[in-house]
Amino acid sequence: MTIPMISFDAGEAILDWIALTDALAAGHDLPRAEIGDTFLYRGDDTLLSRAAWIDGLGMAVKTATIFPGNTAQGRPMVNGGLNLYDDASGRLAAIVDFHLVTKWKTAGDSLLAARRLARPDSRNILIVGAGNQGRALHAAYRAAFPDAVFTVWNRTAENARKMAEELPGLRVAEDLQDAVAQADIITSATMSTDPLIKGAWLRPGQHVDLIGAYRPDMREVDDDALRRARIFVDSFDTTIGHIGEIEIPLRAGTITRNDLIADYYSLDAFQRTDPDEITLFKNGGGAHLDLMTSRFILDRWTAKG
Repeated sequence: MTIPMISFDAGEAILDWIALTDALAAGHDLPRAEIGDTFLYRGDDTLLSRAAWIDGLGMAVKTATIFPGNTAQGRPMVNGGLNLYDDASGRLAAIVDFHLVTKWKTAGDSLLAARRLARPDSRNILIVGAGNQGRALHAAYRAAFPDAVFTVWNRTAENARKMAEELPGLRVAEDLQDAVAQADIITSATMSTDPLIKGAWLRPGQHVDLIGAYRPDMREVDDDALRRARIFVDSFDTTIGHIGEIEIPLRAGTITRNDLIADYYSLDAFQRTDPDEITLFKNGGGAHLDLMTSRFILDRWTAKG
């Protein structure tokens, strides 16, 4: 039997963001995933291996290398690979391009939360971070908020300008504080270890989407932002005890476990209780989401023949 090998370009041609978020929601109706994560570090470099098994959906193993120094050498910062396995037989079902799965999983993860937590009348969306993920977030959020105006802020302004040149209509913010104050949705995908976004800058009714912090020493918002917001995560298993954005304030007593309202296995709880409340979502990723996404990609691939 020939094993499908789905490339980035082939996958891009058959996917759409709204259908993916619906697939992610449906995936959480299945039994809770068994997850095994391994993090290895060498200075700023990370080797991240994530495996997941969902009864009825299958298995996936994804390994990522994150080498921040690659950027200065003109090489991709993130690399890796993903194998998808059949649930019934355990056979290799597909090899899916790592960057395809990462792009759609990560931005789709955030979009699922935003479709439920952000105000439907959101019209100003701020992207913090002008990397590849910032570009994916622009595409994802446009699918759900087609009338929105998008702005990008990046620590290196030149990179923000390059992103705006690639994406017509995208504005460049010079001052982060002003941009946060004007936004209805703030989606942040940076490599910051020190909080960039201050709670004092937030205003009622906003939705904050945090993607970048994936290590125990990384954060994108300060304690005040967490205190002011209703907090949601994609998975308790992959955020608590693993990601600094959640674990550092938990250990310090800034927030308590009860302040984490729900993860995606209680998706009905992902809703606003007041139009003026601030909602905050921590995108922690996880192999179970890679599994759901790669299964969605394979199903689309198969349906398209």
